[in-house]
Amino acid sequence: MELIIQPIAGAIGGNAAGAVLKDKSLGTLGNSIAGVLGGGIGGLDIGSILQSVVSGGADGGVLMVIVGIVKTAMAK
Repeated sequence: MELIIQPIAGAIGGNAAGAVLKDKSLGTLGNSIAGVLGGGIGGLDIGSILQSVVSGGADGGVLMVIVGIVKTAMAK
């Protein structure tokens, strides 16, 4: 549900900001696109993404060590 609400709210916010800051406005379509992108990005859980990156990197490193140990053992 958040994947729908965040971009819509972003589009509304983008157009509201464009109305207030007329010299920065990108026009209705531009403000909407910028708002949708901003709302979508803002809806991401950065902590969760970073946790996934760290976890994936650690898991990859551990697996590489295990494969290296097995490879060395099989070469003997």
